[in-house]
Amino acid sequence: MIFEVAHEQAGRPMVWETAVSEVVPRTKDVKSFRFPKPEGFQYKAGQWMYINIRIEGVQKLHHFTISSSPTENYIEFTKKITDSQYSQALDKMKPGDWAKINAPFGEFTLGGENEKIGALTGGIGITPLMSICRYCTDKKLPTSIVMLYSNKTENEIVFKDELDEIQKMNPNIVIKNVLTREPEWKGLKGHIDADMIKAQIPDYKERVFYICGPPSLNQAMKKALEGLNLREDRIKLEEFTGYQ
Repeated sequence: MIFEVAHEQAGRPMVWETAVSEVVPRTKDVKSFRFPKPEGFQYKAGQWMYINIRIEGVQKLHHFTISSSPTENYIEFTKKITDSQYSQALDKMKPGDWAKINAPFGEFTLGGENEKIGALTGGIGITPLMSICRYCTDKKLPTSIVMLYSNKTENEIVFKDELDEIQKMNPNIVIKNVLTREPEWKGLKGHIDADMIKAQIPDYKERVFYICGPPSLNQAMKKALEGLNLREDRIKLEEFTGYQ
């Protein structure tokens, strides 16, 4: 149920009170939180929003990437549950609980439907890229995406089943999981570096690279791409803070 909506202008941020409609477990410590999408609200795949919740009667604010696609009738963000007060409060949230949303914001979005994308991400940093993959698939866009997605173990791959399904539905999207702590893994192992990018995305010079993850991953990926002589204007970087 949506309680209040303000600033209903296409593309501009709106502020509204709402309630959780669904909580979706993703991995042992990652959950997605869904809310109804209000009439008149528009956003681009890859954008983010502010979420206000009540913690012991006091409103607390944090920002999260929207992991749902603009084509869907709900708004979703996906969070790794940590020991922080805000994260612990989220972990207890259930359908019907109050929240206030201010959205959309951000420029980590598609440059055009014919854009060729190389995506480099890790862990919960996949959320804006998930929104983009969902959107391209739902809209049947010709956008080509090759993603290297780093996690420690197979059980930590967020959206694993849906990513597999997206690749079956959309031949333009290829997701290559890279694991760092699973010796028996038959796929790519170790850390993403320039050699791996060059081998797994051989047409990398034709692509715009979208990088999203913790600061250490972002810096390493940007350095790797610069080592491959990729121009700075071919690199889009999103500093992801959803780990708190």
